[in-house]
Amino acid sequence: MRKIVIHRSEPDEEVAYWVECPSLGIASMGDTVEEAIAMIREAIALHIEDMVANGEVVPPEGLIS
Repeated sequence: MRKIVIHRSEPDEEVAYWVECPSLGIASMGDTVEEAIAMIREAIALHIEDMVANGEVVPPEGLIS
């Protein structure tokens, strides 16, 4: 599993949590921590799949861009 960072949104924002994967430079969001984690996992899988399909080098898990 890649490192992810979970952030709590400000009270006036539409979603409660946003989460990022620094090594891939992507982010997602959710109303609960569990939903945010599920969304970033899906985003990670799709992003890596797309990178591979386009012949791009997938950064190692420990690399923070």
